[in-house]
Amino acid sequence: MTASGQAAAGKTEQHVDIAKLSFEKALSELETIVGKLERGDVELEQSIAMYERGEALKAHCNHLLAQAEAKVEKITTDASGAPGGIEPLDP
Repeated sequence: MTASGQAAAGKTEQHVDIAKLSFEKALSELETIVGKLERGDVELEQSIAMYERGEALKAHCNHLLAQAEAKVEKITTDASGAPGGIEPLDP
């Protein structure tokens, strides 16, 4: 991919609505951002924008994990249908 193609792809990623991303896609994008920031080869203004998006992605991932945890808690019931308590997903 050419440099201009990479820049266009980066801008497209930046404009994707975070709320529409699956956990896996949000986490992948967050990992990409962290990698770029760790390398330090990004200009200051772009670093700030990437950091802000990374924070939003992190919050979205945390929200999705909390929703998944709540679903798992709801699923745990005993044979009679009464709440079986909160159990870890991998006991």
